[in-house]
Amino acid sequence: MMRVMSMVLYCRCLVLMMMISMVCCGKSSISSLISRQVFDSMFLHKDNIACPAKDFYTYDSLLQASTCFPRFGNTGSLTTRKREIAAFLAQVSHETTGGWPTAPDGPYSWGLCFKEEVSPQTNYCDSTNTQWPCSPGVSYKGRGPIQLSWNYNYGPAGRALGFDGLGNPELVSNNSVISWKTALWFWMTEQKPKPSCHNVMVGRYIPTKQDLAANRTAPAGFGLVTNIINGGLECGIPTDARVSDRIGYFQRYANIFNVHTGPNLDCQYQKHF
Repeated sequence: MMRVMSMVLYCRCLVLMMMISMVCCGKSSISSLISRQVFDSMFLHKDNIACPAKDFYTYDSLLQASTCFPRFGNTGSLTTRKREIAAFLAQVSHETTGGWPTAPDGPYSWGLCFKEEVSPQTNYCDSTNTQWPCSPGVSYKGRGPIQLSWNYNYGPAGRALGFDGLGNPELVSNNSVISWKTALWFWMTEQKPKPSCHNVMVGRYIPTKQDLAANRTAPAGFGLVTNIINGGLECGIPTDARVSDRIGYFQRYANIFNVHTGPNLDCQYQKHF
C-alpha cells in the first residue's frame, strides 16, 4: 500500500513539474537575437564534466522560459535589446561561474557551471518576514542562473511562476525551465526601492531623491544592475573582484553581440539599496 501511495505521489510531482514547465509556451522574443550557435559560443564549458550543472542549462529551456517574459530582449532599439540579453547572461554567468584566471579559453567562458550554492553557511531563512514564512527544514540557498536566495524571493517567485517556492525550492535546481524562469522573474520584477534590472538596461530607470543621494544616478548602466543583485556585498567598494568578474563577462558577451556595453559599468561609488 505504501509503495502504491509513493508511486502516486511521484507521478503527481512529475505531472506538476511538466505543467509548470509548459506554462507560457509560445514563440520566444529572443530567438532571433541569440541563436543556438551564439549561445554555445558564449558558454563554451557549461557542459564540461567538471561542472555540476552539466547538461542542465539548455538553450531550449532558456527560450521556453523567455516566452513568459515577452518584454525581455524585446524593448527598445536592436542595440538595446542585444545589450540587455548580454547583461542578463553576464550576471547569471558570474553567479554560476566555474572559471578561474588561467582557465581554458579564459575565465569568462565558464558561465552556467553551477546550479546551486556550494556549502552555504546559512539556510537563508529570514524569520522576521511573516509574509513569506519559511517551511521547517527547508534551505533557501542560492539556486538557478541568478542564484535565487532567501524565503522572501522564493515565495513571490513561486507565486508568480506557479510553483511552491517556499515548500519546494529544490525545483529551481531540478527543472531547467523553472530555473531559467526564476532568473528572468528576478530580472524583470521591480522590488521597491529597487528598480527592475530590465528597466535599468533599457533606459527606463528614473532615480528618486534617495537614489540620487546614494549616487545611483541616471543614465544608469550595468553597475546599477549589480547593485540590485548583490549591492550589499559588492558595491561601494573600490575595484571589487566580484564586480570586475561581472564586467568581464559583460564585455565578452557584448563583443559577441557586436554592441557597446554602455557607461557606468561598476558600482564602486554607489551606496547599496
